[in-house]
Amino acid sequence: MFIPVTDQDDRLLNVVEHSRDSAGMTYVYPVISRRAGGVSVGINLNPNNACNWQCVYCQVPNLTRGGPPPLDLVLLQQELQSLLQDILQGDFMARRVPETSRHLMDVAFSGNGEPTSAPEFAEAVSVVAKVLDEAGLAGKLPLRLITNGSLLDKSTVQDGVAELARHGGEVWFKLDAALPEDIQRINGSRIQPEQHLARLQTCARLCPTWVQSCFFRTDGEAPSSASMHAYMALLARAAMEVKGVHLYGLARASMQPGADRLSPLSPDWFEALAQRLKEKGLTVSVSP
Repeated sequence: MFIPVTDQDDRLLNVVEHSRDSAGMTYVYPVISRRAGGVSVGINLNPNNACNWQCVYCQVPNLTRGGPPPLDLVLLQQELQSLLQDILQGDFMARRVPETSRHLMDVAFSGNGEPTSAPEFAEAVSVVAKVLDEAGLAGKLPLRLITNGSLLDKSTVQDGVAELARHGGEVWFKLDAALPEDIQRINGSRIQPEQHLARLQTCARLCPTWVQSCFFRTDGEAPSSASMHAYMALLARAAMEVKGVHLYGLARASMQPGADRLSPLSPDWFEALAQRLKEKGLTVSVSP
């Protein structure tokens, strides 16, 4: 069954606008990703705006704690087929994407909450992989999971990550801080750093994994020396297991309480951190 792309919005997509309903669909949406470097097709398994974390920089409006409603995997398949058809064979790129970004870069499980909180996560990976195979994109278009990593100790989530690996996918695993008080303040979670490191290492054993870390100023202050020392020390313990680190800053306004306390760090700050991480043997990309 073909579901037409119903958006009538001819405004160009850009890196600061990541609306999850820009194609008029429930689970599938297009964005321009500065980290991916072009058009990313997002898979939103949390259309109810529910997440088990509440990151202070999150751009999701009306974010609530919790997990997603039951998934309609048939609808997910139909929506992905339709959007890919419009991108590959229709006029989507000419209509919605700036000329310099007209490259389809990946399909990414991301969206408005933690994607691995869906009980059907592993099945959703299989569905997406099937659509990519049928479109002739298997092994050509990267399949990614963007996750906070908090559920990687669950066997069902590990099954989904292993399924991702079987289809040549990769994981972007969130690690923004390594002191308990920083994790609680930034991510709204009481997880312990050692626990999160273990989940990262489990993830990296199952599937190629990149760490993704967001940094910013709070009340005009950059992260403290103690915070950064703890972060680098924890990350160094996984340096031989992960593919590398994506460092990024604030590109879009937070929709969470206290958003007015946040402000960007300079590109020089990020480059200095990147250099220190490279000295520890890590591959680093920067999107300040």
